[in-house]
Amino acid sequence: MQLHPPAPVEKIISTLSHAGFKTFFVGGAIRDLLLGKSPADYDIVTNCPLSTLQTLFRKERSKIAGKTFPVLLINDVEVAPPRSQDHGHPFPETDLGARDFTINSMAMDPSSGRIIDPFNGKKDLENRVIRFTRNPAQRIEEDPLRMVRACRFKAAIGGCFSGETLQAIKKNAALITTESAPERLRLEIMKAMSIPRPSSFFWGLREADLLQYLLPCLDRCVALDGGPHHGETVFEHCLMVGDALSLQYPLLRLAGFLHDAGKFDAACMENNLLTFKGHETMKKAILSDLENLRFSTRERAFVDAMVSVHMRPLTEESSPKAVRRLLAFLAEHQVSHQNFMRMRIADKSANRAKKPYILSEIKSRLKKIYDAQTAHQHRKFTKNSLAINGNDIMALLDCAPGREIGSILDHLFERVLDDPSLNTVDKLKGLVLDFI
Repeated sequence: MQLHPPAPVEKIISTLSHAGFKTFFVGGAIRDLLLGKSPADYDIVTNCPLSTLQTLFRKERSKIAGKTFPVLLINDVEVAPPRSQDHGHPFPETDLGARDFTINSMAMDPSSGRIIDPFNGKKDLENRVIRFTRNPAQRIEEDPLRMVRACRFKAAIGGCFSGETLQAIKKNAALITTESAPERLRLEIMKAMSIPRPSSFFWGLREADLLQYLLPCLDRCVALDGGPHHGETVFEHCLMVGDALSLQYPLLRLAGFLHDAGKFDAACMENNLLTFKGHETMKKAILSDLENLRFSTRERAFVDAMVSVHMRPLTEESSPKAVRRLLAFLAEHQVSHQNFMRMRIADKSANRAKKPYILSEIKSRLKKIYDAQTAHQHRKFTKNSLAINGNDIMALLDCAPGREIGSILDHLFERVLDDPSLNTVDKLKGLVLDFI
């Protein structure tokens, strides 16, 4: 087997070899090659000390990254100096023994293609087993984030934990709240959104007792009954929705995994039936979890908006007026009709008590949206789209700014939603005079 890295990677290897240092590909590139995938990146390990690395590549764009095991990023390629000094073992075995999982503790000689696998990572990869390299407790102590990474790799290869790996993670699960940077936890979650079925990641977090610390808003929904309109628990439904959304839209996917987490706070009994009225407004726990994980203001606002709008109806019977109101609501929350429809389609497909949309049903709903948009020249219709504004109203009524102006604008907006033909200067001014 042989890797064929891009030119910038070849240049780094050549420079180190000419300087008399050993170099090996390590980690993900080997794992991807054995899985029959094209490597996403090419990490390099060398016996060159970090200070010498900096000198050799001083003319290149480079920076040091990492605390526990510093590496030098050279033109975005990760080059790692030796992680440990074990004179009883040759390089790179000394380095591989300090890496996180056996499937990542393999190296390849760039010139011969020979794979160095001292911890049976190839066998674990074939058996789809996630196993810490050497001592699990020590690997976790070095970097508790590895517990979350274990769940991501487990999901990525469709595998399972080894017994001692799972035991070690469950014993140390609480460390991710005290010893792992929230920004790094956020990054692991977003990386998981690129897995074909991220639900495996969340199931892994749950199995390892990590979900309660990472996303408690979702963890509390595990045993929550979905109610009379669902054939699955709320947790199962959320995971099915996230899986049904495309990996092209990672933040939308995350919103899908969290969209019904507010049901825990909304749950109540009415006429001996479990109901979740208004659950789309119960977002405090969701947004708090995202803030704790250092999701940006923009990211939190997007998830907030998708949760807010996901229950808005759009049916075969929706009138043009109802569709215009829907589009106005989406515009108010800065949600595109495309994302709204993506979420609606995924939500419907993730309900075991109902049938998913068929293509004709999707097309008819999109046509209703198109027809409503056509009435406003394909623009989002908001209060700012009215033919007159607050200043026009104050001039017409010869009055000062106040709440009354806002009330009048609300009234005009509602009337135009009912009848778009009213959106002219003269007609709106007439409506203002009638309103007062």
